[in-house]
Amino acid sequence: MILKPYSTLLKQDWNKFVAESKNATFLFNRDFMDYHSDRFEDCSLIFEDKGRILACLPANVDRERRQIVSHGGLTYGGVLMSEKITMVQVLEIFRLSADYFKKEYGAERWLYKPIPYIYSSYPAQEDLYALFRMGAVLESRGVSSAIQLQGRLQMSTGRLQCVKKAQKEGLVMRESSDVLPFWNLLNNVLVSNHGVSPVHTKEELDLLISRFPERIRLFVVNNELGETVAGSLVFDMGKAIHTQYMASSEDGKRKGALDMLIHELVSDVFADREYFDFGISTERGGRYLNEGLIFQKEGFGGRAVCYDCYSVNLLGCNK
Repeated sequence: MILKPYSTLLKQDWNKFVAESKNATFLFNRDFMDYHSDRFEDCSLIFEDKGRILACLPANVDRERRQIVSHGGLTYGGVLMSEKITMVQVLEIFRLSADYFKKEYGAERWLYKPIPYIYSSYPAQEDLYALFRMGAVLESRGVSSAIQLQGRLQMSTGRLQCVKKAQKEGLVMRESSDVLPFWNLLNNVLVSNHGVSPVHTKEELDLLISRFPERIRLFVVNNELGETVAGSLVFDMGKAIHTQYMASSEDGKRKGALDMLIHELVSDVFADREYFDFGISTERGGRYLNEGLIFQKEGFGGRAVCYDCYSVNLLGCNK
C-alpha cells in the first residue's frame, strides 16, 4: 500500500473517490472542505493499492497542540473508504497514518471523529475496530436525533397541534434561493439566545450554495405578509438529510412555523430518504444535554445517533 500526502494536484482524484466512497458525503469534496482552508493546515492523506485509491483521510495539523485532527473544520471526519476495502487494509492505513503523523509533524495525539453510520451507503465501521486496536479513548460524545423516515414514528400530539395551528394561521412553506432573510433571522436568534453568530457567514453560505446547489437547500416559512418567520438550511447527503441550521422568530414560535416546516420536509420533500438528522443537542463534549431541545426533536420522531470523537496517543498507541 502506498501513502500519498494530499496536494491540489490530486484534487480531481480525491473528489472522484469521494463520490464513489461507501461512507463519504459531499462535505469531503474539496470544493466544500477548502472554503475555509486558510483556518486549517491541511495534512490529508490518500492511500493507493495497485494504482487504485482505497481510502482518503481528511485531516489537519494543530502544531501548537502537537495533534492531528480528522477534521477540525468538519462535524465529522475519519477514513473515507472504498466498498472493496478489507479490515486488514484499514489496520494498515491506521498504522501508516500514525507513523507518518509522528515523523512528519512530531504529532503526539490524533483526534478522530468517525462518520455516523446513518451516512454510509454500505457497512463502514472498520475504523472503529482499528481505533480499538490502537488503544483510542473516547474523548467526547454528542447526541444527535435522527428520524428513520421509512416506517417513522408518529409525531407527538403536541407537535401535530402546532402543525395544525400553523396551517390555520395561513403560514406557507417554500424553498428559497435568497439566503439573506433567513441568515438575518438565524443570526438574531443565536446572538439573542446564545451570544454567538452562525458558524458560516452569509457570504460563505452563498459561496457553498453556488458550488453545491443540489446539495445545500434552504426552506423557509412565510407569514401572510411574506415575512420569513422560520427556516432551515439542509444538507442533502443522499440517503440522509441533515439540518445544518434551524431558526424561528418569536412570531413563528407562537404560530408553530418550525413544526410545520419539519412536518412538510419529512412527510413530503424528503419522504423517500432513509434518515432525517437534526444534529446534536449536547454541549461541552456531550457532558451537558439540552433536554428542552432534544425533547422537541424527539417529538418529531427523532432518536439518538452518537457523534463521537476519539483520542489516539501516537506516542504509545497499540498496533
